[in-house]
Amino acid sequence: MGSVFWLMGFCIWVCIFTFCFISVNSESVGREKTVRGSVLIDGKSAIGRIDSDFICVTLDWWPPEKCDYGTCSWDHASLLNIDLNNNIFLNAVKAFTPLKIRLGGTLQDKVIYETDDHWKPCIPFSKNTSELFGFTEGCLPLSRWDELNTFFDKSGALVVFGLNALSGRSIMPDGSAVGAWDSTNAESFMRYTVKKGYPIYGWELGNELSGSGIGVRVAADQYASDTISLQSIVQDIYKIIEAKPLIIAPGGFFDANWFKEFISNTTKSLDVVTHHIYNLGPGVDEHLVEKILNPSYLDGEADTFRRLQSTLKNSVSSAIAWVGEAGGAYNSGHNLVTNAFVFSFWYLDQLGMASAYDTKTYCRQTLIGGNYGLLNTTTFIPNPDYYSALLWHRLMGRNVLSTSFSGMKKIRAYAHCAKHSQGITLLLINLDNNNTVETKVSFNSTRTLQHKHKSHSHRTKIIRLRRRKKKSETTREEYHLTARDGNLLSQTMVLNGKILSLNSSGHIPPLEPLYVNSSEPITVAPFSIVFVHISNVVLPACRREGTID
Repeated sequence: MGSVFWLMGFCIWVCIFTFCFISVNSESVGREKTVRGSVLIDGKSAIGRIDSDFICVTLDWWPPEKCDYGTCSWDHASLLNIDLNNNIFLNAVKAFTPLKIRLGGTLQDKVIYETDDHWKPCIPFSKNTSELFGFTEGCLPLSRWDELNTFFDKSGALVVFGLNALSGRSIMPDGSAVGAWDSTNAESFMRYTVKKGYPIYGWELGNELSGSGIGVRVAADQYASDTISLQSIVQDIYKIIEAKPLIIAPGGFFDANWFKEFISNTTKSLDVVTHHIYNLGPGVDEHLVEKILNPSYLDGEADTFRRLQSTLKNSVSSAIAWVGEAGGAYNSGHNLVTNAFVFSFWYLDQLGMASAYDTKTYCRQTLIGGNYGLLNTTTFIPNPDYYSALLWHRLMGRNVLSTSFSGMKKIRAYAHCAKHSQGITLLLINLDNNNTVETKVSFNSTRTLQHKHKSHSHRTKIIRLRRRKKKSETTREEYHLTARDGNLLSQTMVLNGKILSLNSSGHIPPLEPLYVNSSEPITVAPFSIVFVHISNVVLPACRREGTID
């Protein structure tokens, strides 16, 4: 009988222990942890300097019949058919004041322009799978060019136009395009543009014809010769105009040997070297989210930026680097990934990384169209990346600061001098779903604050922010971006707990910060993005010709 009681007691003890064990673990599983971290910013000198209008977007030529993997995602978002009278569209562009817009894409090398030299009927693209890129030639009517320029004028956009670089060439069976560029039609179109007084920020020659090319390729020496021809034409057409457009090329994927040869042969003719980025692979890839949230995968693209920067530094060319087109996942992206909140992790990381390697401008594919537009293709309502781009444009200044984070591998950290104000703007991206990060900021600089130090030594010091009497100097501004209901595939952006949505007139909502005591650590929630404007610090790197950037 005693053994029975002992057995019953043992069972009760086991049950109690098991219940306690399960209870403890059920509390710990899914519980968010807090990780301490630190950001170190080197304020002695800038590591790069971007354009003040760094944010750039593209408008493409694809007609509604453009389909990928059985999905047709372009609708009426082409240069030829987009509704230029849409009020949301206009307001979205105006909010940047100004926004660079690159007009181009795959079909630009099959576009003919309705000018005096063009005697054929001006007909649009039509689908034909036996043709290069799957479509026939298409024509840009001058009446449509007039309409586009009316829109650009209203919106204040800066226009980069991609010219047809295959005109006059013969395409061989192996995909090589031989012969010189026939500039006749392009020159006539450019003269019309100048005659009408339409401002062009830059003329770009060709799309994805460099290196191995996409569908077709042009040799580097021939491309250089054609770029020199373009520069000569621009000089002639704009000879009585003081501000001349930039000469931009090649608008293709980086190939070290090809780019080196091309740059070395265009030292006096080329202003901007453009390259394209689709480092996530095809839009049909089922592992896109996994790649976006993987810091090691994101780091892989740094090699392209590094090698192009080195190529330019080691040349005698004065040309600068742009990302001319970047959609992340090629073939129109992936619905509910490249147009959802999760893509802001990739996009903002790309902006930060490109800046750190002295890239001057970054053009996102697309403003609208496909599954990677900043605006919804049919409703024009902003997708999450639109707000990410707008915050960057308003907060991140031109001078780029060397920035490092210690504490957790899944935090991405970038810092710039603040835009149009004193201090710095810090961008923190948390790719982790379980860890909240609390971080302090310190500065590695000989001078950081607006007070004198007794020591005159130029040795490096770690100097923390100090409290000030004025509100603007005792607090910092924070912009916390999260997905609606925590769903990374949501197409709704939340700023500081408030859903961002257009008002009844179709205007972009105000992007208002939280004000946080400067002495408090910066808190970055799981799967969130934070812009932090810290005004109570002055760094030598943020002074240029006696002014604050």
